[in-house]
Amino acid sequence: MLKAAAGGGGKGMRGIQTMDGLEQEIESAMREAKNSFGDAGLIVEKLIRHGRHIEIQIAGDGRGHVIHLFERECTLQRRHQKVIEEAPAANLAPALRERMAADAVRLGHRLKYRGVGTVEFIVGADDYHFLEVNPRLQVEHPVTEAITGLDIVEIMLRIASGDGLPLRQEDVRIAGHAVEARVCAEDPADGFLPSTGRLSLVRFPRDGVRVETGIESGSEVTPYYDSMLAKLITHAPTRDEALDRLGRALDDSAVFGVTGNIGFLRHLIGLPETRAATFHTRLIDEQIGGWSLGQAAHDERSLAAAALHWLRSRRGGEARSSWSAWSLSGWQLAGGGDALAPVPSLHVESADGASAEIRFGPVAADGSVLVGVNEARLAVRLAPAGEDGRWLSIVDGRRETVTLHQDGDMLYVQDRCGAHALKAIPYLSYISASAQASGDAKAPMMGLILKVNVAPGDRVDKGAVVAILESMKMEMRITAECAGTVAAVNCTPGQTVERNAVVATITPE
Repeated sequence: MLKAAAGGGGKGMRGIQTMDGLEQEIESAMREAKNSFGDAGLIVEKLIRHGRHIEIQIAGDGRGHVIHLFERECTLQRRHQKVIEEAPAANLAPALRERMAADAVRLGHRLKYRGVGTVEFIVGADDYHFLEVNPRLQVEHPVTEAITGLDIVEIMLRIASGDGLPLRQEDVRIAGHAVEARVCAEDPADGFLPSTGRLSLVRFPRDGVRVETGIESGSEVTPYYDSMLAKLITHAPTRDEALDRLGRALDDSAVFGVTGNIGFLRHLIGLPETRAATFHTRLIDEQIGGWSLGQAAHDERSLAAAALHWLRSRRGGEARSSWSAWSLSGWQLAGGGDALAPVPSLHVESADGASAEIRFGPVAADGSVLVGVNEARLAVRLAPAGEDGRWLSIVDGRRETVTLHQDGDMLYVQDRCGAHALKAIPYLSYISASAQASGDAKAPMMGLILKVNVAPGDRVDKGAVVAILESMKMEMRITAECAGTVAAVNCTPGQTVERNAVVATITPE
């Protein structure tokens, strides 16, 4: 395992399975370490392939008095970064727990440790190995606060002010179980590629959940920081109850405007391995290829509800028929019965390339509207169901509370399938527009160009790495979408580029 010597958080970290390509891996890890911490130095250590990540919270007064606040489980990780944390660790042998806690305290004594910190271990099949000490407050400290009832920040400040430790080891007790989920701006279906942009709508639950966040509707997610947007923490008498509460909290959360991981987190805490605490640090990497993380965009009920929300917005909040709205379809007709309009009113597209043509029928006596989604015909009603975009959606008699939000030409939907974004284009505008394929290699998000691998006149294959971009402290490869000849290079190392900027133009073969 290659690890950055000057910092953690998965930056500059590479698991090496084979010596092939080792030079490139070292170069990439050193570059990422330098960008993140100002130091390119690396540590080389033994790779534990299927371990558990257990850490012990300690506190010391600098005069030889050191205690522990029990352990946290941080095993569920992607890109060597934690996504779900809990306290205490489940299915951990009492003898092993006691040894690790004793070693953490012994290390604190040896260092004459002053402050709060975390001693981290990787647990193998029958033993554990020391990883590092984080001499600071950590993202996951709320789960320890929840089970102990202590304020770790207060303890930290009291020690720093010279008051010493305000409690003894025997004063620390565990009550219940706590779980934390990190809500991030990233796409789990695309290798956890970070996402930037303006947050159109942000909603987190208010009751029974600890929410730590610095964002709100209208905030801008930039490429200059880590992708984490918020933390949701739940506490309950048992682990199962804490996980159930976290699941409901995720269901009640909405983040529109960037690609997020809420649906991924919901799937993760429902896995049998998570519920039984039989996971390991490689579980996500090994299983994610078989998870269906991007199917929500194809649900016809979701599209129908979103389309009716769009129609209401166009008609001043009323579900009036598009038959009488010539600006929507180009026709002004006075039909009867349940017939759909002969011409679509709307074209919707999802990020995965799926699309649908939407037609509307007249308003029925019960207030429902017949909505045509391609060949499907669905009767849809919408009624307000609270704040922050909540609606009661009744589609063909099936009732569900959903979140609907429109921002410009974007429609956002969150329902039982998950969350998805749709581009809404009035049909007349859609059919009059033309799109031409090109060989443009574009930046997936705003960031800093680290390296350019091509020059004008070079021939490249499809998938060749044209340039390397750094954003949110993560390296991304910009690749050629087609084989051809490089016609122009529009960037240089050290240059900051915007999202969708054309970094190179390739003339297709």
